[in-house]
Amino acid sequence: MAQDSFPGWHGTTIIGVKKGGEVVIAGDGQVSLGQTVIKGTARKVRKLSPGGYDVVVGFAGSTADAFTLLERLEAKLEATPGQLQRASVELAKDWRTDKYLQKLEAMLIVTDGKELLIITGAGDVLEPEHDIAAIGSGGNFALAAARGLIDSDRDAEAVARDAMKIASDICVYTNGNLTVEKIKP
Repeated sequence: MAQDSFPGWHGTTIIGVKKGGEVVIAGDGQVSLGQTVIKGTARKVRKLSPGGYDVVVGFAGSTADAFTLLERLEAKLEATPGQLQRASVELAKDWRTDKYLQKLEAMLIVTDGKELLIITGAGDVLEPEHDIAAIGSGGNFALAAARGLIDSDRDAEAVARDAMKIASDICVYTNGNLTVEKIKP
């Protein structure tokens, strides 16, 4: 296929919710190519334990690119055990300045249970407002839903699951096959 006619990969909604002393990252399982669902059960949320410290990561974008970034993040976390923000900033610096990494098309939400961060290829390490982070095709829908639910009596997991349900009802690139990982500080 010619580059200009390639319909592009779509699909993925990842949300991170911090509430009540825990953080939950949830992601759907859909991967689409153009108007076709290629896979509905992809696992885009992972728990890592570099240096003996648990970290949960959710990714949106190209899977191969995301796995490259996950490997780099793990190496940064092993070099700076227990310092998620520092490792994230180091990854973002490399991502922004390395000619190979600059071409990677993915975004990450990461947490160690204390911090919740979004890492982008533009060199951003963002600590989201309202303790909610969302990325991917349906990220804005999930973010809006979670913002509306965060002050309810629901815990972090219920907010994340309900927000993902709402996003999957609206966004054609998001489905209801969730992977959910919870972490406490």
